[in-house]
Parts: sequence; structure tokens; C-alpha cells
Amino acid sequence: MKSITSIKLAALISNGSPVQLIDVREPYEHEVFNIGGTLIPLMEITKNIELIEKEIPVVIYCRVGVRSQIAIQRLQDKFPFHNLLNLAGGMEAWKIQFPL
Repeated sequence: MKSITSIKLAALISNGSPVQLIDVREPYEHEVFNIGGTLIPLMEITKNIELIEKEIPVVIYCRVGVRSQIAIQRLQDKFPFHNLLNLAGGMEAWKIQFPL
């Protein structure tokens, strides 16, 4: 499974590189803090396949990186995705690198 660090993701975003962000946390977690990703909770990820880009990098994230790994595994098991990246350390790592 491919992953990306918070620092590399922030660089992609600031450079305007094409990238899709998907947050697989629960709605209440997304409301408290998010980085602008599309909210698709883990349990709904395979039901919302049409929302996931196929041609650009897609960074999937959660609180610490476990649910996002599960989401990527589920997607890759059922569909021919080759563009999915796990945000290493999730939002907790992001907050360490970029404190509020």
C-alpha cells in the first residue's frame, strides 16, 4: 500500500497539483477538524465508488491511518484502483506538522 506524509501532501496542495482528498472518518470527527476532503465514512466507501477519482492521486485519510488503510484495501480488493494513497499518521500527524 502506498502512503504519503503530511508534509508531502501539503506541498501537493499548495502547488495546486491535482489530488483528491477523501476523509473516511465519521461526520462528527470531520466537523471538528478537516483539511477539505470529501467525507465518505469507512462503512460507506465501497457504496460511493462514483465519488472517487480514477485518473489523479487520491489521498484517503482518517484519524491515525488505520481506517484509511482498511478503506484502501477494500477498494483495491473490489475495484482496479492504482492511484490510492494513505495519509501516514492521519489527522493526528497532520496536526503535529501543522498545529492550529
